Amino acid sequence: MLVAKAGLDGHDRGAKIVAASLRDAGMEVIYTGLRQTPEMIVHAAIQEDVDAIGLSSLSGAHMSLFPRVLELLKEQNATSILLFGGGVIPEKEAAALAAKGIGKLFGPGTDTREIADYLRSEVQKRRATQEV
Repeated sequence: MLVAKAGLDGHDRGAKIVAASLRDAGMEVIYTGLRQTPEMIVHAAIQEDVDAIGLSSLSGAHMSLFPRVLELLKEQNATSILLFGGGVIPEKEAAALAAKGIGKLFGPGTDTREIADYLRSEVQKRRATQEV
């Protein structure tokens, strides 16, 4: 897994908690740090051969950052990488992002076990589809 903070969003406590909890759940996790560009995030994800990117957004830029990361994944033929995320994202905008192909979005206060369970299930489904 790769956990990333894109753009000028400087609030990374939640991303660090998610990264640590996924490690505690037995997953290999890379945290990219603050102020990453979508290009940097996708490059790191491909270089590290991750199954998923968890994009954290608290800056209000989610309607541009999530689609841009997804677009770059498509350009790099890396659509097998799940893009999911979290932050303060209104339901209407979360639905619009889901319609574009972004995975589940987790809001503040989500039990981190729910995130780990979702990732195990979704990654397993994606791997099974690739093997066919």
